[in-house]
Amino acid sequence: MVAPAVELSKLRFAYRTGRDVLAIDHLSIARGETVFLHGPSGSGKTTLLGLLAGVLRASAGQVNVLGQDFTTMSNGARDAFRARHLGYVFQMFNLIPYLSVRENILLPIRLESARRARLGTPSFDEAVRDVAGQLDIARYLDTPIGELSVGQQQRVAAARALIGSPEVVIADEPTSALDTDRREQFLELLFRSCEKAHATLVFVSHDHTLMPLFSRIVELGEINTASQLARAGAASGATS
Repeated sequence: MVAPAVELSKLRFAYRTGRDVLAIDHLSIARGETVFLHGPSGSGKTTLLGLLAGVLRASAGQVNVLGQDFTTMSNGARDAFRARHLGYVFQMFNLIPYLSVRENILLPIRLESARRARLGTPSFDEAVRDVAGQLDIARYLDTPIGELSVGQQQRVAAARALIGSPEVVIADEPTSALDTDRREQFLELLFRSCEKAHATLVFVSHDHTLMPLFSRIVELGEINTASQLARAGAASGATS
């Protein structure tokens, strides 16, 4: 039996010594699933993605990604695992401003041999041009990041996340700065890339019109008991 791509068990997370932000007893995502994750602001969506990517460490419980428990791994081991297996489109892009578009997209395959091996072509330039062309940013490959619009930077971040066929793709509001045509272009590439690599997709967005595109919808407010308690406390305070 193939292990899930993602499995959370008795997950708890709090920033420093504060109240729990996330309390999820169980969540399982199968390999190859495309999941639309949504919830109100403050429900812990970005925090959960940080835990799934190994950027954050859970306060308690287990975070299993591709059969590895992030809670028992060192920071360095989680970083290496993320570089090898995960593609992440950050909400704030996290591009390196002093590098060109080409150099930003190339980072994952320069840093990780497993990503290079999955390229399907021996030519780095061909791989970069392919993914950049599909996102209509090929003409900007030698342009410094700081000279691009927000929407263009978002497409560079997507290209960087998808190159080298990662096994899990995590996307935090990846279409927020794109117009309708660019959004459709990006989503077509995203789903096609995930299907080709048999990758799992976890996608956060406030755009509910995208929900029908996904194989599964997860409402974080329904599984995160920490946010439920916070809302109950706020409602009680408002009526007292």
